[in-house]
Amino acid sequence: MRASPFRIVAALALAFPALAPARADETPVSAAQQAAFADWLNIYRAEALARGLKAEWLDAALTDVKLVPRVIGADRNQPGSAARLLRFPEYLAAKFRGDRIPYGQRQFAANGEQLARAESVSGVPAAVIAAVWGIETSYGRVLGRYDLPSALATLAFEGRRRDLFTRELDAAVRMIGEGHAARDQMKGSWAGAFGQTQFLPSSYLAHGRDGDGDGKVDLWGSAADVFASIGHYLATSGWQRGESWGFRALVPDGFDRVTVAATDQPTRCVAPLRRHSALKPAREWRAMGFTPVNAAWPADDVMMSLIEPDGDGQGAYLVSRSYRATLNYNCSNFYALSVSLLADAISLPQPSAAEPVVAQ
Repeated sequence: MRASPFRIVAALALAFPALAPARADETPVSAAQQAAFADWLNIYRAEALARGLKAEWLDAALTDVKLVPRVIGADRNQPGSAARLLRFPEYLAAKFRGDRIPYGQRQFAANGEQLARAESVSGVPAAVIAAVWGIETSYGRVLGRYDLPSALATLAFEGRRRDLFTRELDAAVRMIGEGHAARDQMKGSWAGAFGQTQFLPSSYLAHGRDGDGDGKVDLWGSAADVFASIGHYLATSGWQRGESWGFRALVPDGFDRVTVAATDQPTRCVAPLRRHSALKPAREWRAMGFTPVNAAWPADDVMMSLIEPDGDGQGAYLVSRSYRATLNYNCSNFYALSVSLLADAISLPQPSAAEPVVAQ
């Protein structure tokens, strides 16, 4: 007999009254939690079959799936509005900490041929592809060790974002069932992202590309597949071939920002895009007295918008439509600017061993 959704919700309320973020996976799962999760798995399996997933796929993907309380704790305790608002320079410093730039320069050079191939196919600059790789997984060094079917099943069961994670669990089942990945290969983050691209399973199915020609899309182990897939994702998100992301800019004294305010309300990535001005041709920004910092103006007709991530007068950037494609990867101006600035940094030539680096 199938358990009712009401029974599962009631069991959840009793089983997870106030999960703390601290090492919750090290706490044994109670009998009530196990029973509620088992009931949910039975319901999920029946509904997945009705959606067209095959029984043998579900058998393979759900083997050894477990409830992971730490995943629920992590999801419920994500940073929200902080008492002290984080500013972009602080965020950027954290993202660029350690060897993110020098190691990235070395990786950009070492993978130049494969990155150039991905750029040729997708139209996305090689440095931007490498920068996404660097921000997401520190150039493939930090991939996550959670069992993906267990993490996704736990999040779908918990229910805060049930529809999203049910879809992603379906996609993970399809990945395994169709032979894209072995069950024991499915490792990633607590939130279900995996590989050197940190794609969710649905993004893998939609955007994964075989960059090395071996007939498979291996986002864990093949750099060529990683670069091809990131390039395809950004291209289908709106990156314009031959266009750069933009640049930091100096705002002319006395500039009235009301004159460039956007009139159309964004329908996606709403909060970040509300910080953007109207899109205007580069020639108009130049005529208004804006000045690029360590950059050159693009062609006159390239459409750009003004963004000041920390507010008026706190650091300005003129960004292209292609920049907005990076927002599809992660809907955050801080994230997209970090990718963009890292792309600029890692594409600079490395100082030679004989050339001392002079502190400024």
